[in-house]
Amino acid sequence: MTTKQATDGDGRFEPSRSPLKQATSIAPQTTASVAASLPSLLTDESLTVLPQDSSLLTDLYQLTMSACYVGEGLDQRRASFELFARRLPAGFGYLVAMGLAQALDYLERFAFNDAQIEALQASGIFTHAPNRFWSLLADSRFSGDVWAVPEGTIVFANEPLLRVEAPLWQAQLVETYLLNTLNYQSLIATRAARLRDVAGPHATLYEFGTRRAFSPQASLWAARAALAAGLDATSNVLAALKLGRKPVGTMAHSLVMALAATEGTEAEAFTAFHRYFPGAPLLIDTFDTITAAKHLAAKLQQHEIELAGIRIDSGDLAALSQQVRQLLPSVPIFASGDLDEYKITQLQAAGACVDGYGLGTQLVTGAPVNGVYKLVEIDGIPVMKEATGKVSYPGRKQIFRSYEQGQAVGDRLGLMVEQRSAEPSPDTFTGEQPLMQLVMKQGQRLHSAETLETIAQRTTHSVASLSATVRQIDEPVSLPVEPSTALLDLIAQTQRQRHP
Repeated sequence: MTTKQATDGDGRFEPSRSPLKQATSIAPQTTASVAASLPSLLTDESLTVLPQDSSLLTDLYQLTMSACYVGEGLDQRRASFELFARRLPAGFGYLVAMGLAQALDYLERFAFNDAQIEALQASGIFTHAPNRFWSLLADSRFSGDVWAVPEGTIVFANEPLLRVEAPLWQAQLVETYLLNTLNYQSLIATRAARLRDVAGPHATLYEFGTRRAFSPQASLWAARAALAAGLDATSNVLAALKLGRKPVGTMAHSLVMALAATEGTEAEAFTAFHRYFPGAPLLIDTFDTITAAKHLAAKLQQHEIELAGIRIDSGDLAALSQQVRQLLPSVPIFASGDLDEYKITQLQAAGACVDGYGLGTQLVTGAPVNGVYKLVEIDGIPVMKEATGKVSYPGRKQIFRSYEQGQAVGDRLGLMVEQRSAEPSPDTFTGEQPLMQLVMKQGQRLHSAETLETIAQRTTHSVASLSATVRQIDEPVSLPVEPSTALLDLIAQTQRQRHP
């Protein structure tokens, strides 16, 4: 195959709306010279991510590979990529798919502006890129189709959360952002679902992870994923207001210490804060938890105060909550402090008297979801990766989930051309259900975005459909996922073509 580089000159593209002021050719540059040339283009040391920046929020090799595709005349070939996790995070029996809404938002606004194109050209990296590459970027709009499982759906290892079917250069360029979006939100949603499952349907669960999330953007996505997976509210003010929710919170030790130091006592600090925010729980473990509870109990008995709740953030949470319950029998007790599903289980086993939990560090961090995005078909030709430990299955796939009396009993990973083996019965909730749905056609969404309530209900029902062995937090056993006969045949056929 011949390239187009000989006829493309120096590979420069000059946007008609904003002509380049630089020279018409760029010689190879050192790192220092490239850095020196960028301040007039996109340099912004605040690193604030704006919506129009999202197309450049990618790895360099996505752009260089796309330029290569253009040069080799492959850019418009129809390609299918699937996003999936080869293995679940350690200790997880399932994964809750989340982040599709933000992925589709990104694809809808996929575009490169003149300044971004100029900055790429000025980097010196693309000196030999074909000129048509710049034309494609200048006129870029995602024009592909997207199949995905709905948010809140349970998936297992090697099952696609999402598939992109688009011209090769587009499908390649969107990989990094899609992985970033779905990997992180799916992690948070899964942890939130496990926390809800362990704490029970009646416990109040608050997302308190903003300060521990990996970035401000991550804190917003974490709050959304947690709410969509069943938590009740978030302390993240921006996330809550953007999502149409009321933010929640209590108070910090600093307020108690500051007011106690200047106004006399801890009790006066409680009185002052309660005066302005009577609906906020009071944090009672700054000095001595039991002494604080006794002071509040006395005020309650004298009808001087009405409490919405108290929070304990340190010490022996089980023992302290039991003592506080004796003193404040009708006041909701909240616990916090690096809690996860394992610690909540331990608190329950110890007889803790806790009505709700503030969940932060362990919710929004932890072992990552190592999702991958792999080419499975190009121009109708199935392809697969065969590296040891990193095998990917060829072909465009569908997940067929089998139910018996409403309980998920196994998955069949098949091809899109296959049909379900048994129609689901609405009376017995028994049968096989395909999970992947067409959500975007030719770059346009087919449905409006779902509400968090709808997604949260789906998450609840999805988790409830799993057996106890899949849901347990100690040594869970995932649902069996069996490749279909048609998929096994395609794997063998693809391997024969690679190794005749």
